[in-house]
Formats: sequence, C-alpha cells, structure tokens
Amino acid sequence: MRARRASAAVLVMAVACGRGPAGEVSVVPSGIPGSTATATATATATATATSTATSTSSAPPPPIPRPTTLSLSSASGAPCDADLAAGDAAFERGDRELAAKHYEAAARSEPGSVGAIVGLARVRIARVGAALDYAAAAGNADVLAAASDLARAARIAPGFGPAFVELGRARLLLGDAPRALEALETGARLLPDEPEAHSQLGIALLATGHAAEAARELARAVELDPASADRRGNLGTALILAGRTREAIVEYRTRVKMDGVSARAHSDLGTALLGIQDLTGAMSELQRAVELDPGRATVHSNLGYALQQTGRYARAIGEYREALRLDPKLAGAWINLATALARDPATRGEARAALVRARVLSPDDPRVKVNLEELDSLGSRPSQAGKRPAASGDVH
Repeated sequence: MRARRASAAVLVMAVACGRGPAGEVSVVPSGIPGSTATATATATATATATSTATSTSSAPPPPIPRPTTLSLSSASGAPCDADLAAGDAAFERGDRELAAKHYEAAARSEPGSVGAIVGLARVRIARVGAALDYAAAAGNADVLAAASDLARAARIAPGFGPAFVELGRARLLLGDAPRALEALETGARLLPDEPEAHSQLGIALLATGHAAEAARELARAVELDPASADRRGNLGTALILAGRTREAIVEYRTRVKMDGVSARAHSDLGTALLGIQDLTGAMSELQRAVELDPGRATVHSNLGYALQQTGRYARAIGEYREALRLDPKLAGAWINLATALARDPATRGEARAALVRARVLSPDDPRVKVNLEELDSLGSRPSQAGKRPAASGDVH
C-alpha cells in the first residue's frame, strides 16, 4: 500500500475539550470499469471522547478512560484552584454554562489567573458550536478572540501546558495547521504524560501531512489511555494514512470490541478490511454500521463500494444513491456512482453527469479527470460489464 500525504481538508477535530464523533474512513474507486480501478481512502481523525465504563459482579470493572478536559488548577492551594477544578469537571460533563460560572469565579478570586483565562477561552470556543471539522471556524470572531486570549496566556505562563494545547485546538478550528502544530508540540513537551496533548498533536501532524509522526503521537496517547476506544480509532486512522493497514485493523478491531455500538467504529474497520481484500469481513462490518446509523452518508457509500467489488452492482448503485440523498455534497459517492453506472452503456450518460457533479464539488480531485477520460474511451471499446473493479488499498 502506498501512503500519500494527508489533506488538511479532510481532517476532523473536536471542539475545545476533544469531544466529538470518532474518525471515519471512506473509499472511492479511482477507475471506470474496464480499467484497473483502485480504492482510495480518505481518512478523518478526531479528538477523543470520554466513554462510560460499567462493571459486573463477577469481574473487576474495566479501566475508565482518562478525562479529555485538561486540568487547569495548580494543585497548590491557590485561591482560584477550587473553582478551576469545578469548572473542569463541569466542562468534562458537557455543562458549558456551569463551567463558565466557575471559571469566572476563579478570575474574580485571582485576577490575572492564567487558568481562568484558558478556561473562559475554552468555553467561548465551545459555545460557537462549529462542526467538528478542520477549519470549520475559519474567520469566526469568537474563535479568533479566544485564540488571542490563549496566546496571551501562553506568553504570560510559558510553562503552562494546557494553554498551548487549547491554543493548538483553536488554531486547528481556524484552519491554521502549521501554527497549531507549533503550539501543540510545545503542549506535548510540557505535558509528556497527558494523552490528550499527544492526541491533539497527532491530529495536527495529520493536518500537515505527517502521517508517520502522527501515528507515533497517537500511539503514545493510546499507551497513556488504553481504555479509550476513540483514541484507538484515531491511531487506526493515522496508521491507514501511513500505509500500515494491517496494524490499523488491529486498532479498529480493539475499538469495535470496546464500543460495539459505534457506527463509525464498524465503518472504519470495514473500510480497512476492504484494503486487504477481506470482502466478507468488510461487508459484515459495513452492514452493521448501516444498521447502527442509517443516516450516515459515508457508511452507505462504503457499503456500496463493497457490494460493487462483489459484483452486486444494482445494490451498490442503491447504496450510492442513498448516500447522495443524505449528503448531495459527498463527492466520493458521486465518483462511486459513476463507476457503477458506467458498466452499462445505457446509463453512461448518467455516469458522466455524476462525474461532472463530482468535479464541481471537488475540482482538484484527479480521479474525476481520469474517470471522465476512461468513460470517453469506453465508447470505442466493447462493454466491460462482465468485469468488476479491483481495489489496491491506496490511501491519501
């Protein structure tokens, strides 16, 4: 498998504390039937989310994932520490307003508190409610203001790791991957035993095209927090992008065992299995993903690709159409649909229209041009309807 540079445009990160949906992988065949088609995967990675562990009477309780909210208290008995700790706990529970009250109280009890500055900036970013995507808050006034406050906190206290990690998160939301990477490298150096610091650094490394380095940081996050299913998924995505598919499958399988009701966990595992041509395993996982979350477009597109590889073209086309009904802007599904429709001369006009739509949505995607050229060449060749595309498992 060849690893290509990760595109910042497909990176997904979580707002403020790292909560959010887990990473996801989608596949797109690069060739019209009649050529050697490849399955190209676009991967997303997210910051980790807290899981709930349960115990049984017959076995010790499983380990509990570590918090994703970095502690802002100094643990030195400072006047603001109690409110900072209470604010962190509220934020970890998702209660932003209570967190803000505690951070404001901390600022009153100790004017100029760096922890309070970071906490209030953290809440301000979360209140924006931006989608959990890289550059989702590009140009947003509140996130820009929060990033400015976080940069000020980092200057005031250059040894305070949480300020740098939160600043890196803000810069990822703003679409500034290089400066996010700079801040997060400092944060991880200052917080060497904090899994969230390594996790966020791994995400920034993916955004800047450093998949191998990202895998190293995300592996460290898993080492520090092995009970987190989402950290396992993040590592799996980095390994996919680094061309280490079989290792990624190990992480994805572990994630599925830990969080069997996650549609994205099953989807990512199924897509990775497609990369090693385990069609039976891939089909099982992708069908389970659709059962768990029938409203997720990428899952339908991935299942369609698996069906297409096993020769079930009518069902594959149905899955692609459902994916596009759910998300008409999913360029990969338009390309998938075109490759399936192009097998039949009667539907090649519709295939061309699908590729034109994909080109509008993703004008820089080279697969669209290749597929259009291949579609044109089919006019002078016998129908290739008896063949099916093969997958090489390339990722980018």
